Amino acid sequence: MPTPPASDDPRDRMHALVTVCVLALASLVIAFLGASPARVSATELLGAPRVSEEPAFVVSHRGGGALAPENTIPAVTAALDSGFEWVEVDVALTADRVPVLMHDATVDRTTDGTGRLADLTFAEVQQLDAGSWFDAGFAGTRVPTLEQFLTVLSASHGRAVVELKGEWDVEAGEALIAALRTHGLERRVALASFHPGALLSTSGASPLAFRLLILKRLPRDIAQAVSGADARGVVVDWAAVARRPEVVDELREKGLRVVVYTVNDDVDWADTMAVGVDGIVTDEPVRLREWQDGIARADR
Repeated sequence: MPTPPASDDPRDRMHALVTVCVLALASLVIAFLGASPARVSATELLGAPRVSEEPAFVVSHRGGGALAPENTIPAVTAALDSGFEWVEVDVALTADRVPVLMHDATVDRTTDGTGRLADLTFAEVQQLDAGSWFDAGFAGTRVPTLEQFLTVLSASHGRAVVELKGEWDVEAGEALIAALRTHGLERRVALASFHPGALLSTSGASPLAFRLLILKRLPRDIAQAVSGADARGVVVDWAAVARRPEVVDELREKGLRVVVYTVNDDVDWADTMAVGVDGIVTDEPVRLREWQDGIARADR
């Protein structure tokens, strides 16, 4: 059938123009709705990069391990109630894949039980006393779930470094990200691990998540190691940085951030401040804050 000639009617031309505009607008809306949210920036989560002699942010180790039994809700609450913005906790999986707060591979040191956490079910872990070893006043304290920790964190203005302990597969990583999203915490939590695979288990589930690679020693090509873990910075043993302080500037030049662990005395605090690390994980958050406040008063 012959193609009819195009209409010269102004009304037809206007209708065609409106149709094109509507289709273009629809395409923009679809593209906008389908776009991934912007990644959490290092500045948004960790603040502006520090320079030499500028105080680092303070991270209360294992919740508030100096204030209450480590990696328990009382410890986390004590740190947050004391005004610390940052807490660090360790999260590992039980035999039935429930994420709970626990540092060691076994429950022996911090509970009245024995055995590997990975061999115990969540129901078995819930029967353990995780407080008496610290002080009789904490008798009956339970090993908290990740969900319980996130509930406390989301109700505060706090932020957290969540260290992933043990083996994490993609299913566990996706569940972790889903929990952060449910509590609105993707922009307030940095995920950290010694194991690149644990960090990578969360990569596909969230374009927002901020990851930090934990290092005991500094590899020759640290930037490559960080990139391979889909991380944007390191949590590194201060002793390693003290032997190679120039690494802070090297990483900063590559847009990477540096948090050091576990620094508990004022001599080392002064040295970390001198090289300009971003954050300090410490068992002595109260003393470190007082020390930083004293330095600030002396400089005024």
